[in-house]
Amino acid sequence: MQIRNVYGIDLGTSTVKIYDQKKDTIMKEKNMIAIRNREQIIAVGNDAYEMHERTPSNIEVITPMSSGRIANVLMVEAVLHTLLCRCNHYMGYHPELYFSVPSDMTEIERRSYYTIAHKGRLKNCRMYLVDKPIADALALGIPLNRTKGSMIVNIGAQSTEISVIADARVIFGKTVSIGGKQFNEAICNLNRRKNNFQIGLKTAKRLKIALADLDCDRLEGRKVRGVDGTTGLPMEGIVTSSLVNEAILADVNRLGEEIKHALERTPPQIHNHIRKEGIYLTGGSTRLPNIDRCLTRQLGCSVQLSQYYDLCTICGLKELINHEALHRWAYTVKKRKSL
Repeated sequence: MQIRNVYGIDLGTSTVKIYDQKKDTIMKEKNMIAIRNREQIIAVGNDAYEMHERTPSNIEVITPMSSGRIANVLMVEAVLHTLLCRCNHYMGYHPELYFSVPSDMTEIERRSYYTIAHKGRLKNCRMYLVDKPIADALALGIPLNRTKGSMIVNIGAQSTEISVIADARVIFGKTVSIGGKQFNEAICNLNRRKNNFQIGLKTAKRLKIALADLDCDRLEGRKVRGVDGTTGLPMEGIVTSSLVNEAILADVNRLGEEIKHALERTPPQIHNHIRKEGIYLTGGSTRLPNIDRCLTRQLGCSVQLSQYYDLCTICGLKELINHEALHRWAYTVKKRKSL
């Protein structure tokens, strides 16, 4: 009797989420890898994240994904295989892997998933791809066969995917470079201009979580350590909630404009149904307090916030894996023929 292990995998820019069907668990780790002297891997996942911004010059901590896409095939392969081993040391015979992928990928990008999966103990695996908007829709409870038009906006770590689903398929998909990293960088840049000291991206992320509120301007602040912009020496300074909100709001408004442009490109009958149903908002960066209210005011239609946040896509993969009737939305990638 063969043992079949099935995994759902969401390779996010910031984090990797893996669903193990046998254990019925979801593992979540940082999508980072630490390399010494550009050749020796010394840490993967959360262990590598702990080293971020604290390493000597000969150790580099990188994120092998960029804007939700594979940027470094070899490093993504190392991260994937290491985290799968942590999830389940014994992967079984012919394991099945379901990857969530951007809906607007090229054929070359699809083949890169085949490359990273069919190595080592996964050499004989069966691999399937599922468009992220489809997985999100399953988690959100959108009836794929019956919907006349649904828009899903997934705000990730480095990018936002705006998608429209109708007629049981993705009819429109666009990726824009707005996400959690851009919010963090905006906080760093505005703080440098206004307060004349530089803070790290980790500090900016903590400030974003602690002080941001896009519906009201709280009179709060945090003391943080940074580098003086004039002398280059360590210093302490105060960052206020108004500065954090001002920095983030510019990118949120830009995202609202991108959603408007996507709606304008949608056929009228589908456009009307989306406005009646509301726009679905998900992704890790939607944890910003009241981002749904901010976008509702800008777009003039309701915005429904998913409580799954960054786990929405992997929860959708879980639904698809566990319900055979949903397998029709998973597709395979052919191995490239050698010349």
